Amino acid sequence: MNKMLIVILVITLASVLSVGLVMSGCSGESEPDSLALGRITGCPVGSSSLQIGGPAPDFQFQTPEGQATSLSELKGKVVLVNFWAIRCPPCRMEMPYIQQVYDEWQEKGLVLLAINIGESSAQVTGFMQNYSLSFPVLLDTNQDAARCYYIQYIPTTFFIDKDGIIQDMKLGAFQSTAEIESSLSKLTITK
Repeated sequence: MNKMLIVILVITLASVLSVGLVMSGCSGESEPDSLALGRITGCPVGSSSLQIGGPAPDFQFQTPEGQATSLSELKGKVVLVNFWAIRCPPCRMEMPYIQQVYDEWQEKGLVLLAINIGESSAQVTGFMQNYSLSFPVLLDTNQDAARCYYIQYIPTTFFIDKDGIIQDMKLGAFQSTAEIESSLSKLTITK
C-alpha cells in the first residue's frame, strides 16, 4: 500500500509541476531586443470571465514598433491570440502553420498576437530566426496576459471577432494550416 501511495504522490507532484511550468518562466524584465518583439504590460484586475461567446479580456501591450496599445483598440478587426513557449514541443510544431496563416491572412485584415509566456527576448529572437518565422511576438514575461486568459496548457489559441467576442478556442497544437483557417473562415475579416 505504501508503494501505491508513493506512486500517487509522484504522479500528483509531476502533474502540478508540469502545470507550473506553463505558468513559470524567466523572471527577468529584459526589454525586447528585436523589432519582431513587443511586450505585454498588464491585464486589468476584474477582467471578464472567459468563455466562447463572451468578451475577450482586455490587456495592454507594446507593439514591435514600440507603440502602446490594447486588445480593445483592435475592435473592428479579427484577432488570433496564440499563447505559446519555446519549451513546449507542440507549440514549436504548430509554428509553421501559424506562419502560413499570418502570411496569407494578414492582408485580409487578420491581427495575429503570438504571446510567448515567460521566455526572454534573446531566446524568442533566436528561435524565430532559427525557424525563419517573421510574425510579431509579444513577450509575456510576467504572465499577465496568461493569467488574464486563465492559461493552464499551451499552446492555447483564441479566435476573437471584430466585436471583441471570443468565437472559438483551441487547446493544443494545430495539426495543419487548414485547421486554423477553418476557424478563421467563420469570422468576418475586413480591413
